[in-house]
Amino acid sequence: MYKRLWAWPFLLILLAGACGRYFHTPLQPASRQAEGMTVNDDGSITYALDRLSIELKPMTDAELNRLAPGPDLSNNPYTFGDWTAPGDEWTPPRFTVFRLKVNNYQFPKVKIDPLSAHITAANTREYAALSYAELYQYFRSFWLGRTGQGRKTFQARTDALKRTMYSGALVFSGNEEQGYLVFPVLDDDVRAIQVHIENIVLRFDYADDPVEAIDLSFSFQRDTLQGYDPSAAARIN
Repeated sequence: MYKRLWAWPFLLILLAGACGRYFHTPLQPASRQAEGMTVNDDGSITYALDRLSIELKPMTDAELNRLAPGPDLSNNPYTFGDWTAPGDEWTPPRFTVFRLKVNNYQFPKVKIDPLSAHITAANTREYAALSYAELYQYFRSFWLGRTGQGRKTFQARTDALKRTMYSGALVFSGNEEQGYLVFPVLDDDVRAIQVHIENIVLRFDYADDPVEAIDLSFSFQRDTLQGYDPSAAARIN
């Protein structure tokens, strides 16, 4: 079953073991990819089919914070901004985020449903893409009192989600579309994953029903570190 619910990272921080906590390096493309995939210098992977390209890039919190609307990082829906738990000097991840970019110069129109995306890990864990509705309810739980600053922060976050999540709109010939796919935070024991995007529709019939579709899998990996802070953590073999 896909993991749709996520534990609060700041609660997990309190459960540190005797050997320290777990930290992870950013996701990077694996050395082996499916046919038709190209690994790019910026850490993204591109699938090319003639003049159609579909690119997937894992986003770091630092990258997402730089793209946050305005100077107030608390409005960023994808990270905890600059929040740190008492006694810590680092910020835990809030979600696992990928940027999906589609350039269509080959087909009359292409359709990708963002909720068709899911992650499978090498250790059999699975994660489903989170919908706008799920994220809306998640952030609604932080809207204390339903008035004042809480209301403004909630609206800023949900507005940012609307603007930046991958919409699933048709990508007509000569057009481009991009946005974020959002997943729960990966478990500490996850090192290698595949991001699957299924039922990408390339052709439709006269009634607008799909007649040709493909499934894609993008492979990524990361190292697991253990220690008492990120700078002192050591790789786990």
